[in-house]
Amino acid sequence: MNNMHDSFFNNTDKNQYELHFEDSRVIGKYTLDKNILHLKLIEADPSLRGTGAAGKFMKLIMEDAQAKDLKVIPICGYAAHWLNRHPEYHHILAD
Repeated sequence: MNNMHDSFFNNTDKNQYELHFEDSRVIGKYTLDKNILHLKLIEADPSLRGTGAAGKFMKLIMEDAQAKDLKVIPICGYAAHWLNRHPEYHHILAD
């Protein structure tokens, strides 16, 4: 999903990451406790389901967390499942 019109950002006012496409989006609600990012919910608009958008979104979140030296706790089932399949990010999972 490499789309010139997509944009990823951390909406700190709403405690959520957002990935916007032309008419749809993926959101990731979180809480931040010191340096621990608790991923509470990953949700894609129905039009994006099955397109790989949520996987791209998770990769962007993990890259952001890694750049900010955060540890991650996946509370959301999707986030936990995605992280189980991506060992390259296991080093930033909180103990």
